[in-house]
Amino acid sequence: MDKINEAVKRIEYMERLFDFLLSVPLSEKEKFLKERKELEAYYESSLWKEDFLLDEKDLLPKDLKRGVLSEDGIYNYLMGEGD
Repeated sequence: MDKINEAVKRIEYMERLFDFLLSVPLSEKEKFLKERKELEAYYESSLWKEDFLLDEKDLLPKDLKRGVLSEDGIYNYLMGEGD
């Protein structure tokens, strides 16, 4: 259960970070490179893969916002509007 609780906290944090970065106007994006790199590091990490698998196995709470676990969400941000 601790593994799931840790994953939930991590996903909630990354969701807040992702939502924040999506709300930043294009003219301000350069000010938040550290946050962008943190999101990118999560997406490329084994932790993202573990969180994704927990979601696939339906082990995460039903009401947990999980956009960061979509296979395209963060990638599209990093490759598109995140540049």
